[in-house]
Amino acid sequence: MLSIEISIAQQSLLLLDEGGVELNRYLVSTARKGAGELNGSNCTPRGRHIIRAKIGEDCPVNMVFVGRRPTGEVWTPELGSKHPERDWMLTRLLWLSGCEPGFNRLGSVDTMRRYIYIHGSPDTATMGIPGSIGCIRMRNTDIIELFDRVSPYTSVLITSE
Repeated sequence: MLSIEISIAQQSLLLLDEGGVELNRYLVSTARKGAGELNGSNCTPRGRHIIRAKIGEDCPVNMVFVGRRPTGEVWTPELGSKHPERDWMLTRLLWLSGCEPGFNRLGSVDTMRRYIYIHGSPDTATMGIPGSIGCIRMRNTDIIELFDRVSPYTSVLITSE
């Protein structure tokens, strides 16, 4: 099975084969506030995770999601300028679940209950620098490629390094 490694320091996501060989490297944008597991921190959680659910298969590029549901809106620069306060989750969502009880699973540190995703972003979103409120943002073309290659229960390791 493939696996994913996300480096907060490098703002990168690596897709690895079963032997740990790099298949692809993507620029991402993790949390503006850095690494952290606590609910309400707006930080990106570290540690071992799995993809719990894949959401948005066959949705068009730039489909807007709210509460894991497609809204029917398709993001455009005009829509973005009408709602500058929105944290845009677009195209596909990979919902993460922590695997380490007390660190990123259960209680006040539960990644899944924090609704942490790997997701698409507007083309105007800058990759390679922190900017999200906890999730891992990707370019839409990159999230589609990743989404099509991974399956539920794919291992995801998020590190500060």
